[in-house]
Order: sequence, then C-alpha cells, then structure tokens
Amino acid sequence: MPGEVARERAMLPRPRPRDTGPSALIKRLLPPPLRKVQVELEARLARIPTTLNEFGVDPFGYEPHFAAQVLLPLALAHRYWLRVATTGIERVPGGRVLLVANHGGNTFAWDGAMLSMSMLLDAEPPRVVRGMAEYYLTTLPFFGTLMHRVGSVVGTPSNCAQLLDRGEAIMVFPEGERGFVKPYTERYQLQRFGLGFMRLALETDTPIVPVGIVGNEEQSPGLLRSRWLGKLVGAPVAPITLTFPWLGLASFLPLPVKFRLHFGEPLRFDGDPSEEDAEIQKKVDVVKDAIRAGIAEGLAARRGWFA
Repeated sequence: MPGEVARERAMLPRPRPRDTGPSALIKRLLPPPLRKVQVELEARLARIPTTLNEFGVDPFGYEPHFAAQVLLPLALAHRYWLRVATTGIERVPGGRVLLVANHGGNTFAWDGAMLSMSMLLDAEPPRVVRGMAEYYLTTLPFFGTLMHRVGSVVGTPSNCAQLLDRGEAIMVFPEGERGFVKPYTERYQLQRFGLGFMRLALETDTPIVPVGIVGNEEQSPGLLRSRWLGKLVGAPVAPITLTFPWLGLASFLPLPVKFRLHFGEPLRFDGDPSEEDAEIQKKVDVVKDAIRAGIAEGLAARRGWFA
C-alpha cells in the first residue's frame, strides 16, 4: 500500500550532511592531534545506524552531525584529561540494553559523559548511549536543547520504553541526585536505588549491564549538600565543593583524576513488572551488589586519584 511504503521509506537511515561549512573550516584549523581525534569521532558516529528525518534529526531530537561537532571536548577529556580505562566493555550485548551505574560528581555528570564516550570510542561496534536526564535539566537555557541534540532524553518510562523498542542502549543512574550530590565523606557509598529501571527491564525483557565507575567521586570532591543553593540554580539540591560556586563556570572542570569503568556480566531477570516493591527490591539488590563489586575492582586497580 502507498501509505505503508511511505512509512518504510521514512524509517530508512538518511544520508548524513557533507563535511562543509564552518565546521569543516574549524576542523582544518585544529592542530593535527586534535584533528585526528575529531576525524575518529566523526568516523565512529558515521558507523552507527540512525533513523533520521529530512532535517537530520531522529524522533527524540538526536542530531548526529551536530553531536560530531560538539563532542570533541568530551572525546579529548576521555583520552587525555580523565584517561578513561575500561574493563569488560566487550560484555555489553548488541541491541537494547540498560547500562546501570553508580553516580557521583557534584558539579557535572562526567561519569555519564565518560560512560557514553567509552561506548562510542572504545566499544566495537560503537554505540550511542542515551542518557536519562532529570526533567529540570530540560528547563535550563541552552542546556536542554544541547542535551537532546547529543542524544539524551527526559527519563520518563515512555521515552525509555520507546528507545529500548528501537534497540538502543540506555544508561541509568538509579541513585539520582542522592548519589550525584554528596560530600566526599560518603564517597562510593551507594545510595538508595530507584526501582523504575528494574520494572522497565522486566516489562521490555531488557538485559542489564552493571557498571562500576571509579574516579567520579574525586573529580570534584564535595564538602556538603545545599538545598538553599539548589533553589537558586533551579535544582533540587546543589553541592558546595572546593571550587563550586567560588570559581563560577571553572568549577565544572574536573580534576585530572583517572576514571575506571568496570562492565559486569549482563544480568537478565524474570518476573512481573507490577510486583510489590519488596520483590522488585530483591532484584535491584542483585544489580547493586554487582555495581559494588565493579567499584571494588576499580579501587583495587588504582594507585591513587591520578593513576
């Protein structure tokens, strides 16, 4: 039928824009080492099958051509500043998957950024990982648009289910702001996990890969949590660190600590997604223990914050 043919054509991957215009000029002006990373970044993004509309954007606002232009700082941070080392990344299965990790950082989610860049730069084949952002982040000027253009979406159950149905990889930090904003005295102490990711995994029959991240607690060590400061910046809570808010935007630059990402074996769970919280919690605790084990491996492998 004509309507069905039209729908099938709409789902075909669209050709990516040619490397022309200001972005091409900027790339030519980059020093050779930076240009090499940019070329690699673009090449790996080009290998990822993506369904785009006539404007080069997918149904969730992700724009690969735009992402290729703005992800260079994160790629450089991954390679040269935070020097990310991965273990077990080959365990991540193809198709839909939930990457569930511990959270930390206080000022900026460098752990999420480095997990995403590792899947793009270190995994074979490369993957785009979808971040599940808190709703309030989309209300921030400029940042909300940027977040969608590089692949993140608001973390609603509907968005997650649709992405998994498309075979996407989603990263989840079940601790939320409880894990992200905390003082250094509570480093690597896993906070309470939300149960939503497990219900989603059961509903969609999606494997879970636990990821233990080391380095995110030292990137910007926190002194305390401040709800008063959080209200000023439009967030539920905000940290006070050695640099934030004293150094302004410079506070978001992490210390050059070494990040280690430990990917565990994929976990599959059976059961009713509408079970009582107590039953879901038992399954969540299995994931939590696996993440805790990955953190322990990362801590044992390092010689200090920077090595």
